[in-house]
This record gives sequence, structure tokens and C-alpha cells, in this order.
Amino acid sequence: MGAHLARRYLWDAEAEPDPLHMPSFPAELGLPRRQPRSSVASAAQLAQARVPLEQRDFCGHHLLRLLRCHRDNFPVPW
Repeated sequence: MGAHLARRYLWDAEAEPDPLHMPSFPAELGLPRRQPRSSVASAAQLAQARVPLEQRDFCGHHLLRLLRCHRDNFPVPW
């Protein structure tokens, strides 16, 4: 658990960044035309499908398709 601390004090400190002074990089470094992420499914659609809050993310539209497929194709036990 303390291996990174031991390496920092026993060997070359240049090999690892200082945890107290982490480097900050611009958000667009390497990706100048990166588009901001947006959710395809709206919050109303996710609420209507009763998707739990912890599963409402950028892939919510895939979950809606999965739930719809599950509803249409799952065998009814009676």
C-alpha cells in the first residue's frame, strides 16, 4: 500500500509526480475539437422508464433499449 511512497523517498523522485503538486493540463490538450458529452435520452424519458438514478448516465439510451427488449421478449411466468 505504501509502495509509491517508498519509491518516492528511496529512489529517484523524478519518476513519479509529487502528489502535493499535481500537474494541471488544459482540458483540450491533444483534442482541440473535442465535443462535450451529452446524453441522448432525456431525463423525462429515463424517469418515465423508471431507470434508477445511479444508472442515468450518457449510456441511458442503450439501457432503455435493453429494458424494452427485456419487456417484449422475456417469457411471462404464468
